[in-house]
Amino acid sequence: QVQLVESGGGLVQAGGSLRLSCAASGRTFSNYAMGWFRQAPGKEREFVAAISRSGGNTYYADSVKGRFTLSRDNAKNTGYLQMNSLKPEDTAVYYCAAKWTGNAIAVVSTTREYDYWGQGTPVTVSS
Repeated sequence: QVQLVESGGGLVQAGGSLRLSCAASGRTFSNYAMGWFRQAPGKEREFVAAISRSGGNTYYADSVKGRFTLSRDNAKNTGYLQMNSLKPEDTAVYYCAAKWTGNAIAVVSTTREYDYWGQGTPVTVSS
C-alpha cells in the first residue's frame, strides 16, 4: 500500500502561483510513476501532468503546458506540482496518484492505470 497526501492548495488570484506537494509513504516511492489529476465541480476528473519514477520524463496536458511543472524528490518521497500563471479555469480539486512500474522512464496519463490516490487538495483561482 502507498499512502498519498496532497497539500499546498488554496485561494489565489488569476496570474498567481501555487506549489502543490504530494507526500508518499508506505512503499519505496522511487518504484512508482506519479501523476496529477484535477476535478472541477460537475466535471470528470482530468489528467494534468505525469512524471516517470526516475523523474527524467514528464508529460503535460495541453491546457497546462508551459505553466505547470512537475518534479519529484525521491529521497524525500515527495512530488511537487508548481503552478504558475494560474487561470480561473484551473479551479478544481487536485489529486496526486501513484502507479508501481518496472519501467524507469514510463509516464502514465490515464486515470484507470493508477493504483493509489490521495484525497485531494482544492485550488481556487479568482478572476
